[in-house]
Amino acid sequence: MRKPAAAKPAKVKAKATTKPAEPAMDVAVGRRIRDLRRVRQFSLETVAARTDLSIGFLSQIERGLSSPSLRVLATLSDVLGVGMAALFGASPSPDGASGQVVTRGLQRPELKLWRSGISKQLLSAAGSDNRLNLFLVHIDPGGSAGDELYTHDGEEAGLVLEGEMMLTVDSETW
Repeated sequence: MRKPAAAKPAKVKAKATTKPAEPAMDVAVGRRIRDLRRVRQFSLETVAARTDLSIGFLSQIERGLSSPSLRVLATLSDVLGVGMAALFGASPSPDGASGQVVTRGLQRPELKLWRSGISKQLLSAAGSDNRLNLFLVHIDPGGSAGDELYTHDGEEAGLVLEGEMMLTVDSETW
């Protein structure tokens, strides 16, 4: 009597059917940067000269083809004359004011710097003219703002709620 032949394992081809959500954020942030640049009537050449970034790289950011680092976003927001909050979500009202006082969890605009393991939720009302912007920042284990030190206009404060974080300001590290 012959033994039945062993069944060959079926070959399964995995095919990605959806793109990750993070690149959609790159597109939204890029559009917002382009809109802010155009409202100020800055050319790509002007922004490139003021940021020391290449025109090609800026174009890639504006088209959502490149995910900018936190340093690049801070530099761009300074050159565009807005706070980091202006890169979040929808445009503020024409007068720059927002009637919103309370921002609920599901209403918070979020900026995911997915390549660096950082996400920032805007806790204060959206608008580029706010003097104070509050963020809830999540940093994944191993996440980093990058190896390059950078500065930006404004001030920051932080509170570590869980885990540990190393912060370097000038030549001092905590």
